[in-house]
Amino acid sequence: MKSVSILGCGWLGKSLAVSLLNDGYSVKGSTTSEEKLETLEFNNIEPYIIDITDFEEFDSFLNSDILIIAITSKDIDGFENLISQIENSNTQKVLFISSTSVYGRLNKVMTEEDEVLQTPLTEIENLFRENTFFETTILRFAGLFGDERHPSNWFKARKIPQPKGFVNMIHKEDCIEIIHEIIDQNCWNITLNACSNHHPTRREFYSFAKLSNGLALPEFENNEIYEWKIISSKKVQEVLGYTFIHDDLLSI
Repeated sequence: MKSVSILGCGWLGKSLAVSLLNDGYSVKGSTTSEEKLETLEFNNIEPYIIDITDFEEFDSFLNSDILIIAITSKDIDGFENLISQIENSNTQKVLFISSTSVYGRLNKVMTEEDEVLQTPLTEIENLFRENTFFETTILRFAGLFGDERHPSNWFKARKIPQPKGFVNMIHKEDCIEIIHEIIDQNCWNITLNACSNHHPTRREFYSFAKLSNGLALPEFENNEIYEWKIISSKKVQEVLGYTFIHDDLLSI
């Protein structure tokens, strides 16, 4: 039986853990909250309290074939400590969940070959990418939605900027299926974008989201400078042969 450790069993990580369990994997999951341990255990996820900022020893948690990192921390020192422990563990493969926020708004379609912003996140990506003790795939997700995370609940207290720009979104179901495909197809040492192929304007998307939930139309900024980006998922579709489940953002 293959074993997987998921660092960060939150909104995405917990659903991913349950999906992997249903697929026959043994799964360890971490949280930073004592209150969530019982929930993990209830779902047959072996529970751990882990906060990479505390520089603790994670030996038992890292005793798995695959480590999936699904936390939002940008603590470079914490990740350097984590990587040093991975090097001395049984973990052979790492899937690092990143974000398409690494790309600037350059008014163009952005691919994995495009230059990224110099941020803590891109520095952390490079720490994993350049390590030779284990294999790493970097998976950059676009804006995440699904279940209770509904776009109609966003921008409640302010106007939505760049209404003529385009949305880059991905549903949680597609996130989980793409991760399954990466593991099943042994797709390592690669960087992949993951985003729906549908890119309506921000005005169209958020107006539809609000109205579909019975809310008033949102307000938009009147931006003089037009800034946008469209995230290409061509590579993930070609490499994995993947077809998006939710590829029409206005039909969900």
